[in-house]
Amino acid sequence: MRNFNFFTWTAVAALLLGSAGASRADVVVKDGETVAFLGDSITAGGVSSPVGYVNLVASALKTNDIKIKVVPAGVSGHKSNDMLGRLDHDVIAKKPDWMLVSCGVNDVWHGDNGVPLEKYKTNMTAIVDKAQATGIKVMILTATVIGEDVANPNNKKLIDYNAFLRELAKQKNCLLADLNADFLGVLNDATKAGNKPGSMLTADGVHPNARGHFLMAKGILRAFGMDEKQLDKAENVWLDIPGGVNFDVWKSLTVRQYRQLEVIAAKQHKEVSALTSQLFSKAIDDLLAQKANDDAAATMPAK
Repeated sequence: MRNFNFFTWTAVAALLLGSAGASRADVVVKDGETVAFLGDSITAGGVSSPVGYVNLVASALKTNDIKIKVVPAGVSGHKSNDMLGRLDHDVIAKKPDWMLVSCGVNDVWHGDNGVPLEKYKTNMTAIVDKAQATGIKVMILTATVIGEDVANPNNKKLIDYNAFLRELAKQKNCLLADLNADFLGVLNDATKAGNKPGSMLTADGVHPNARGHFLMAKGILRAFGMDEKQLDKAENVWLDIPGGVNFDVWKSLTVRQYRQLEVIAAKQHKEVSALTSQLFSKAIDDLLAQKANDDAAATMPAK
């Protein structure tokens, strides 16, 4: 060790620091940039849900010291023609550094009222060209699924739409988050394991549940260049976001039982819904505390 002089230590330190900072340097979206999310109801839900994919992407970047400004541009029911029609107002006028575009589900799902493949190609190409012409960097998201049965007619039809998006990303030098491939991978693995997906990644076959939003956000973040260590750090934060999962818990009651609850609630100056919500939350907290105690006891060495 005594043969290491100051310059040697400086070189080693530089290498170590360079290695430590490499993963962040590979994340192409930078601190302070503005990111627009153009899409349909899936994107709108990505903003409105506490664990929607748009919010998760912003959270993950912030967790890794990259703060972005989000421009929400998701409108329920919109197809490629709708998005092209409002692109100037909803995205370009906001002057974002990035635009992430999620489009294709409604173009297929709406059937006769959807958008045929050739017109879809024209619309999507125009969306990318117009954005890039103003200096906006573009990431294309492939369309996820239309029902969790990957072999249904809509998902089969969606194949050609997503194949075009992959080719468009190559032609226009856009980043690509292949979310369709990510969704199909999970669903196919579940099927091979003997499960029958139905609400594994979605709430209704189309709109993602929390697990689906997590998967979408990770696909986008990987496309931005985030590594698995950074993703793990982000997910650890996501897991504690309040309101991430809403329970719709009902117990069938007699009228007499409900009236008794009304009396109890009134004594506490509460509505019945507030009382039952409080009781449910306490029961969950007690159950999780007991699990934590059991886990701690299981790890203690035997006497």
